[in-house]
Amino acid sequence: MHFLKSGTGQVLNKMKRQKVFITSIFLIILSAWVTAGCGSSANSATTSNANNQPEIVDITTAQAIIRPIPSYIEATGNLASDAQTDVAPAVGGKIVEVNFDIGSYVNKGDVLVRLDARDANIRVKQARAQVEQQRKAVGQAEANVDQAIANLRQTQARLGIKDGETFKIENFSQVKSITAQLILAAQELRRTEKLLETGDVSRSAYDQRKAQRDQLLGQLDEARSNAAVAIRAINTAQAAVETARAAASGTRAAVTTAQTQVDQAQKAVIDTVTYAPISGFVSERVADVGEFISPSAPNSKVATIVRTSTLRVKIDVPEQSIGKIATGQGISLQTSAYPDRNFAGTVVRISPSLNATERTLSVEAEVQNIDGLLKPGQFATVRITQSKPEQAIMIPVAAVRTVGDTNSVFVVKDGAAREQFVQLGLLENEMIQVKQGINEGDLVAVSNVNALSDGVLVRQ
Repeated sequence: MHFLKSGTGQVLNKMKRQKVFITSIFLIILSAWVTAGCGSSANSATTSNANNQPEIVDITTAQAIIRPIPSYIEATGNLASDAQTDVAPAVGGKIVEVNFDIGSYVNKGDVLVRLDARDANIRVKQARAQVEQQRKAVGQAEANVDQAIANLRQTQARLGIKDGETFKIENFSQVKSITAQLILAAQELRRTEKLLETGDVSRSAYDQRKAQRDQLLGQLDEARSNAAVAIRAINTAQAAVETARAAASGTRAAVTTAQTQVDQAQKAVIDTVTYAPISGFVSERVADVGEFISPSAPNSKVATIVRTSTLRVKIDVPEQSIGKIATGQGISLQTSAYPDRNFAGTVVRISPSLNATERTLSVEAEVQNIDGLLKPGQFATVRITQSKPEQAIMIPVAAVRTVGDTNSVFVVKDGAAREQFVQLGLLENEMIQVKQGINEGDLVAVSNVNALSDGVLVRQ
């Protein structure tokens, strides 16, 4: 019994020692696990504290300043070319050559289209042949004039008269001679008649004197008739000269007419070539090789050319601002295609009256477009510069961040960037006007703007 108690106690003691050993091992493992867990928690806390440090963005800043800028009247308008022309041939015909296309730049005088000129050249040859024929007729007519004048001179020589002299029958030599003889015969007859009354001469002597006088009367009538014939010959010769001269004049006129026909035919040849009337870009092409075109047909144009080196913009100025507009004023123009670029121009035309409905005044300005960036039809915002400048808050363009239709800047205060939405105005080189949103003296970020957000810490 004692043995049993003694053995049992040994066993129990052994079991107790094993239990204590196991418990100790468990406690050691537990302690190691707890220690490891605590260390991990400490490391996590340390990492979390490191990640929660505030981010700081390095930037440069600029101060919003007050600067005088040109004041202006703002309006909108559409750009248009200062010259546009539809080109059409002067004559009809078949197109054999086209030297342009849409978008081509052509200089004034460049050949655009050629028509078939064969028919026109044939008409030129026919007209020239007619001229030669008429010139030969002129030569013959002038020869006839010379012959008629020679005949006239011969007739005048026979009568002893010159050009411009008036010929009378009494001046005809034969008439003058017979008239003188007739006067003497009449005187002798009167003396003989008195002597016959006194009986101093015989009757036969009287009859002889009377017969002599009567004979001279007959000769005088014949001489007068001859003189009349000579006068008619002169008149006929003079009429022949005038007729020949008229014929020569007519043939010369025919030569002139024929030469006119040659000129017209040559012009028709020239008109088969269509030239560019102005320098500019081709905006429309309506011509193809092989096509027949007629100037009498509606819309017979072959091309439309627009000149874009200078563009016009029409501006509608409100009634209250018309006193501020004058020709010669400068303008500044911007388009959506080039939002960061200004184009300079000048007011050149002002309407004499207002639009009664809109109560606006139409003003036209011209803008030089040497680089060809602007296109007719573009919408533009126009600012008409005034003589008196205005004070404006200006900041660098780099400070502006644009998202969609909104513009904002980051104002630096107490080491942080604060986003401020702004309304922008006139662009002057690298500076831009801020109409609303910031004040003079505000510091704005001009670098790393896209890395900023409202409230972020910054370092200058």
